[in-house]
Amino acid sequence: MSKKHFLAFDLGASSGRAILGTLEEGNLELLEIHRFKNQMIRIHGSYYWNIYSLFDELKTGLKKCINEYKIQPDSIGIDTWGVDYSLISASGQLIGLPFAYRDHRTDNIMEEFFKVMPKQETYALSGIQFMQFNTLFQLFASQKEQHSRLKVATGLLFTPDTLNYLFTGKKKIEYTIASTSQMLKPGKAEWEEKLVQACGISSDILGEIVQPGEVVGKILNEIQEDTGSAEIPCIAVAAHDTASAIVSVPAEEGNWAYLSSGTWSLLGVESPTPLVSEETLKMNFTNEGGVDGTTRFLKNIMGMWLIQECKRIWDEEKEMEWQEIVDMCQETEHFKCLINPDDPMFLNPGNMPKAIQEFCKKTGQPVPESKGEVARCIYDSLVLKYKYTLRQIESVTGNKIEKLHIIGGGARNEMLSQLTADAIRIPVLAGPTEATAIGNLMIQAKALGEVSSLKEIRKIVKNSFEPQEYLPTERLDWDLAYEKFLKVM
Repeated sequence: MSKKHFLAFDLGASSGRAILGTLEEGNLELLEIHRFKNQMIRIHGSYYWNIYSLFDELKTGLKKCINEYKIQPDSIGIDTWGVDYSLISASGQLIGLPFAYRDHRTDNIMEEFFKVMPKQETYALSGIQFMQFNTLFQLFASQKEQHSRLKVATGLLFTPDTLNYLFTGKKKIEYTIASTSQMLKPGKAEWEEKLVQACGISSDILGEIVQPGEVVGKILNEIQEDTGSAEIPCIAVAAHDTASAIVSVPAEEGNWAYLSSGTWSLLGVESPTPLVSEETLKMNFTNEGGVDGTTRFLKNIMGMWLIQECKRIWDEEKEMEWQEIVDMCQETEHFKCLINPDDPMFLNPGNMPKAIQEFCKKTGQPVPESKGEVARCIYDSLVLKYKYTLRQIESVTGNKIEKLHIIGGGARNEMLSQLTADAIRIPVLAGPTEATAIGNLMIQAKALGEVSSLKEIRKIVKNSFEPQEYLPTERLDWDLAYEKFLKVM
């Protein structure tokens, strides 16, 4: 295996990174080249992403890789969060800034959509969980408000596809990111015409779908001039960040589950086929596209967004370190109060600590007052939601989960990993923390013929990044806490 360099652009809802991966003799090494902030911008009451600023940051990452680190990557790949999209005009321009998924135009929109197409039929046609910000509902809301941009659009690209387009001039839609839209047939790279019609748009704006590992195109001459890069390919990686993260799960045979832990917690299993039934509808599970024909059967849980938003508020008084929050939490009582992390009031409340206090007050629980008590409430509740969701997965699949792999930034939180092992009573393997970037890099390697399969990728990941194992302990009564949690739910 020759020495190869790949550059992964991994964009989350709060930050983005350019990560250089060097693959040699079956070992992958990572180097962070560039890091930058990402945040929604509010204009006239609506929330948007500054796609042009993000594009500039990606070009900066490529330029730094070449000029400062003296490495010309062999390819680049881009992954981002799901559901959000840009609209393209007939002349090839982006039409305005793309809406952010936490924009309030989709509040209560699902009930309006179900008047057009019933909930059961929508789920049967898509296999995707119901979240108000799914692309299906975003487009329906914009159509209902008669947004002028929809009237002139001739193309639609999801966020990573948009950035690929800015790099290459090629308009292609990657399968895993398209699957988050709730407009594909379950397990297939095909648009579901009935859903497209129901949201009120023309299928003409929906373009070609490509699989992870396909080449989108070569970067444009203007990008080469701006960055000093050679003419390198831009690869359609598993463009949904969760799909890329799951590529890097260092799993072997057996019944294992994954928890991709970041702004969102994505908890699920890798399935050979979609699991779509009345039962999975009732539980609101999703079937999103994976790599090599797999399906990501999972549940979205609000995740680190809860603590991130608390930290944002607390930082206004005095900037805090993440470990400081964990330390304050350790000094407080377990299970004093609990929340349902996925209550709609936590989607974008403006002041998360107050929202948590209000939830506890409404549900007749003690109200957390200190920062440590609020953090304890969040962490305990997340762990109990993981336990709840794993039990649902086992009931649907008929398989007992034997091991949980925690990947992503949340795997750094040793306290949360240990609490999870204690609550679910099976071993937890934490890492790699840069799971999404690693999956991105390894799909680039696969596209250039350096690896041949998902199995080989996971073997390389396991050899390159040793996970931390957490075994269950009996320090706390999680069964009693779980009964209390179910009442809160």
